Amino acid sequence: MAERDPGDWVWCCCILIFTSGLTALCMWLSLLTSYPTCSIEQFYVPALNATANSADNRTIFFRLLLANRMKDKGVRYSNISLTFLYGGKSSASVVANHTVKGFYQGYKKKANRAELVQATGVPWEEAVTAVSGGSTVNFGVRLGTRVKFKIVFWYTKWHNLAMVGDVEVGGGGQKVGKKGIKLTSGAPDRGWRWARFSPTVFSVVFAILMC
Repeated sequence: MAERDPGDWVWCCCILIFTSGLTALCMWLSLLTSYPTCSIEQFYVPALNATANSADNRTIFFRLLLANRMKDKGVRYSNISLTFLYGGKSSASVVANHTVKGFYQGYKKKANRAELVQATGVPWEEAVTAVSGGSTVNFGVRLGTRVKFKIVFWYTKWHNLAMVGDVEVGGGGQKVGKKGIKLTSGAPDRGWRWARFSPTVFSVVFAILMC
């Protein structure tokens, strides 16, 4: 039986190394996740609209936009807690609390949640005087929830998500500007991150690669 050319072994090793590297790259990319983006697209306080004769309407209407930027991973939200503050996101003056029911969001999908919440504790006379005189008032929004990412058939562990933002309200009781107010974490942007699975999932993936 003829001996195999050493060059063939080198070639086989190169193919094996290349294949292993490509597999590792694919696994690395598949385990990268990113948090969804959250923004306040609409914000209306009827009591601050002097022309609508709605001074007794002490509610806040808002539309929250949640966007999953990932092309191949879904996002599962737990219940989303929203806190509204008069004076901005750093204020201690909480005027309303609201909960949006959790849901699943598919790849590259956006979800709108338009809700109405009752506000208490707003210094209405002060706020009306400010917007009537051409000034604006700030309402802070704090969002808190937990998310986990769906990769193929598996879910990652839950991750905490806390975001804040300021909404500037002017005459007419409407949010100033047409552009949505993007909520931020208030900390350095972590951007993309690793998904973490249970040891069982890693064992299954390893077994598949070894077959």
